[in-house]
Amino acid sequence: MVALTEDIKKLLSLTDLVLLDIKHINDEKCKNLVGLSNQLELAFAEYLSNHNIPIWLRQVLVPGFTDDEQDLLKLKDFIHSLKTVEKVELLPYHDMGSFKWKRLGLDYALKNVRNATEEDMAKAKKVLGIT
Repeated sequence: MVALTEDIKKLLSLTDLVLLDIKHINDEKCKNLVGLSNQLELAFAEYLSNHNIPIWLRQVLVPGFTDDEQDLLKLKDFIHSLKTVEKVELLPYHDMGSFKWKRLGLDYALKNVRNATEEDMAKAKKVLGIT
């Protein structure tokens, strides 16, 4: 269960919709991808569902990172465990922002990752059962 402050609970009681990004459904893979566990975001989704707050769930499809069929099936199961999901959006990874990292003198960790194709998107959407 996620611990929320009273101020956050009050804000959520006035909220019509939450757009929530799921970085990766697999906790270890999430840690490798973004450096943090996914446990808080998954618990937050459950809190929203348990409190009848509508959710749009989103995930970026990153080839080689978030496109594994077993992970997508696990994501699908998680989505179906929530009762207030109104929409699921799968967003294609692209490298359009990589120039920002270069300007800052930082190494772009996904520099060797290809952009998600329409074929990648169609395959993942089929596994998730979304259109």
